[in-house]
Amino acid sequence: MEQGISVSEQLERFKRVHSNQSEYWMGREIQLVLGYAKWDNFQNVIDKAKNACESSGLERSDHFLDTKKMVPAGSGTEIEREDCFLSRYACYLIAMNGDPTKAEIGTAQTYFAIQTRRQEQFDQLNEEKRRITLRDRVRDHNKQLNDAAKQAGVRSERFGVFHDAGYRGLYEMSYADIKKKKGISISDNLLDYAGRVELAANDFRITQTDQKLKTNNIRNEALAIQTHNDVGKEVRE
Repeated sequence: MEQGISVSEQLERFKRVHSNQSEYWMGREIQLVLGYAKWDNFQNVIDKAKNACESSGLERSDHFLDTKKMVPAGSGTEIEREDCFLSRYACYLIAMNGDPTKAEIGTAQTYFAIQTRRQEQFDQLNEEKRRITLRDRVRDHNKQLNDAAKQAGVRSERFGVFHDAGYRGLYEMSYADIKKKKGISISDNLLDYAGRVELAANDFRITQTDQKLKTNNIRNEALAIQTHNDVGKEVRE
């Protein structure tokens, strides 16, 4: 586990958000957070969680998606490594089937129980309240992206260029042109006028850019700006 950062904070950091607003985690990213040094041992817990999922009458494939990817192995070679996409419910089952003697497991159980309750409360909101709640989430994620951009080498005076690159990738036009096309005042924020679908797309752009800047350990302003633009294009597609 990363020193000085709680289990809950690390799980929140590794959380990803799909374009449909569903949250998910990657097995390899939360393995160490939950106190498992070896993937084989953690995979045994995932297998138990899969069985528990089926026992509850749910489709395993809706919550667990096994995958493989090539990773650097040194000397220019790559090896194939197993991983797994995990829904919030899958992570909850993993926590419930993990080693109860690990302090990390107890914390994870509480974290995912709270996350599930928050989602239940969100689902009960009406459409406008959902939009407002999602807008607040996008605002918070944008603050996190600003921090990630700064760490990646983007100077404060270039933040406008950095964010505009993401909008250009997603909308295929500049931020100013988007507002002009929508008839939004130059002093107003575009996302304050966006519906839930548009907000969801932007939230996905923001969180994926944040993740990519950190995962790829980007420390170059031009590369950070290009990364934001590339992610915007991927989300648009």
